[in-house]
Amino acid sequence: MIVRRLGLAQEATFANPAYLRCHEVLRSVADLQGREMIGFASSCTGQVLPLEFTVKGELQTMMLPFRITVTNADSYAAMARLGFGLMQAPRYRYAKDVAAGRLVEVLHEYPPSPQLVSVLYPKSRQLSPRVCVFIDWLVEVVVPKLRLLRAFV
Repeated sequence: MIVRRLGLAQEATFANPAYLRCHEVLRSVADLQGREMIGFASSCTGQVLPLEFTVKGELQTMMLPFRITVTNADSYAAMARLGFGLMQAPRYRYAKDVAAGRLVEVLHEYPPSPQLVSVLYPKSRQLSPRVCVFIDWLVEVVVPKLRLLRAFV
């Protein structure tokens, strides 16, 4: 198999504005005491993944209490929009929710680690023209968005 790296997707921490109004303002990771997260269960282990924060250049993980656990991104976003707690996900995926006021990005100064975005395809001397066109399309569409998001941060 061939792996072609396309870039890094910047992640962020989000919450529903109503959820945030019920608590003190989040200024630092220390302010997370008494907060809740939405549990996102790993498809590999079934365990809830901790939240990640970059503090003074080092990645720290933190497990907050959670009332609900989900196993897919759509449910994760729905629970965040309903105010069940904090979530972490790729920034590009929730730009429309932020613009519409359904979600608010918090703790921008303490971002989670970015996620590698790659395309994986079979190694072959005669790669299918469809696969070649698809990879070219991904590079044309995805890579500029990843660069734009990096510049936005």
